Amino acid sequence: MATDDVWIWDGGRVCLDFANTLRSRWRPTPEETLRGPDDLMGWLRQARLLAPGTTDAATAAILLSARRLRESVDRAVLAVAAGRLPASGDVTMLNRSAAAAPRPALQLVITEDRLEPAGTAPLAADPTLALALIAQDAVDLLLSTEIRRVRVCGADRCALRFLDRSPARNRRWCSMSRCGNRTKARLHQARTRQSGRITEN
Repeated sequence: MATDDVWIWDGGRVCLDFANTLRSRWRPTPEETLRGPDDLMGWLRQARLLAPGTTDAATAAILLSARRLRESVDRAVLAVAAGRLPASGDVTMLNRSAAAAPRPALQLVITEDRLEPAGTAPLAADPTLALALIAQDAVDLLLSTEIRRVRVCGADRCALRFLDRSPARNRRWCSMSRCGNRTKARLHQARTRQSGRITEN
């Protein structure tokens, strides 16, 4: 079973964090963090998608469905972010999964003399409904202008997906502390070694 600290929460959307449960996608064999039903339940709890006291556990069949949904989310998001249409099979998967949980009624709130939607964060009573919430988030992202801000980490050995909300829209790494600083340090060391060789010549 995976430990809680194996998961990364820098995607900016729950659907991207879910896609990132398959790590090191640049490898021929990526690293699977949802290795068993307990891992899926742990991730859903960490993502705060399950209602407190949920007792229904994931099964091997639900885990398989979760992995299939994850890959449909990933393919569809990357396609639309690149200006392409997603595959019809992925659209069907997302629609079918999203329909499994009804959306809560939209609520209103008055904030500082402005009318705004109330922040409703639905919680699922079982893992299947939690997966439906992930699918709904993916559908929302695919239909929003934020889809153009989806990026793949520029570090050579990362490939995590994330939403670039930087004002200049030029964020290159999933996390500065994890990949950004490491990449800069590696490039600096390479330049230093190159400079040393040039000086010796």
